[in-house]
Amino acid sequence: MEGDVPAAAAARYQPASPPRDACVYNSCYCEENIWKLCEYIKNHDQYPLEECYAVFISNERKMIPIWKQQARPGDGPVIWDYHVVLLHVSSGGQSFIYDLDTVLPFPCPFDTYVEDAFKSDEDIHPQFRRKFRVIRADSYLKNFASDRSHMKDSSGNWREPPPSYPCIETGEWLHQLAFPPAV
Repeated sequence: MEGDVPAAAAARYQPASPPRDACVYNSCYCEENIWKLCEYIKNHDQYPLEECYAVFISNERKMIPIWKQQARPGDGPVIWDYHVVLLHVSSGGQSFIYDLDTVLPFPCPFDTYVEDAFKSDEDIHPQFRRKFRVIRADSYLKNFASDRSHMKDSSGNWREPPPSYPCIETGEWLHQLAFPPAV
């Protein structure tokens, strides 16, 4: 049956990561969680890194709703300032989202994730509509940096405990949540 093809493809899909509970995870540090996931994919060479993308989700107001998040049990959305997920565009024909903060499957078929976690823009007030920045995983690994300063309040206290590993830096950048224009 035609409707069974996506489910069958998802069932045959071998995840690009370890199980969710074996991934590097720090609550409220989604950009670093996804960087670590990209690093894992690169080091384990199961899939070409060129099939993977870090996807930044935000908007001008820094208020985006995402449903099916661990931070909000039940049917309502979490309003994030931004969120980062990993997109794997599988050469097998189906794409998957890796979101360590979701209650949806990990990884989750792209269509399921979009339907359940994003809902329709028609149902969202325009000020909450999301914008996406898609960055190739190899570029993300090379260029992303964070000194975690965005996670401190005006007194210098952590809003959420930082990861135990050192800050992610590149040769050029100590902090960069906004990427330069793509080349």
